[in-house]
Amino acid sequence: MTALLELRGIQKTYRMGRDVTVRALRGVDLDVEPGELVAIMGPSGSGKSTLMNVIGCLDVPDSGTYRLAGTEVGSLSDDRLAGIRNRSIGFVFQTFNLLPRLNALENVELPLVYGGDGRDRRRRARSALELVGLGERMGHRPSELSGGQQQRVAIARALLNDPDLVLADEPTGNLDSRSSAEILAIFQSINAEGRTVVLVTHEPDVAAHCGRIVRMRDGVIASDERVAAPHRATDALALLPAATA
Repeated sequence: MTALLELRGIQKTYRMGRDVTVRALRGVDLDVEPGELVAIMGPSGSGKSTLMNVIGCLDVPDSGTYRLAGTEVGSLSDDRLAGIRNRSIGFVFQTFNLLPRLNALENVELPLVYGGDGRDRRRRARSALELVGLGERMGHRPSELSGGQQQRVAIARALLNDPDLVLADEPTGNLDSRSSAEILAIFQSINAEGRTVVLVTHEPDVAAHCGRIVRMRDGVIASDERVAAPHRATDALALLPAATA
């Protein structure tokens, strides 16, 4: 099987002022196969956030090669990188990144608005919200939704363009235990349907729900292990108190 993500010898150095350099990535090799659910872990300064930015085409490495779905992206122009981000990658962030003046449906439609793709925009956004269990909350603005519901809107938005990869950065970092379990259940569900999901997290409890855990330290991959029996988020939900209205 051809890897969806192929990184070889990825290096990235940041210059902080005139005299300070930070070697964030020091020769990272990583393959991710289609349909994997991968956690990237590591302490602050380990390089996991820089690796996420490279994988998400938000930054380019100083050296090394990165192929996404067979396309070498390291030398592409900013416009072509933006096109790949819009078509091939769905992003989910810790802070949700929803526009407060728009309701849930309008927030989900945004990738199609920015991408100039108006085909069935409303129908596709409705379907995405129904997929994450928010069919009854489409007209609500972010301030009228719980943190977990806002993150579901963000996931629906990430899925709208049917991306090859869903990249989530600390997706449960602002959520309580029940909301976290609900979000992890959604990621496991979309992964079970064949979607490739990469979660960046510092929480072992979150990583334990993934089939593979990649640990970063000092800009390199310190370990890469397969998880024989990942935790099931639906099992955790069954043990938690019922949500209150």
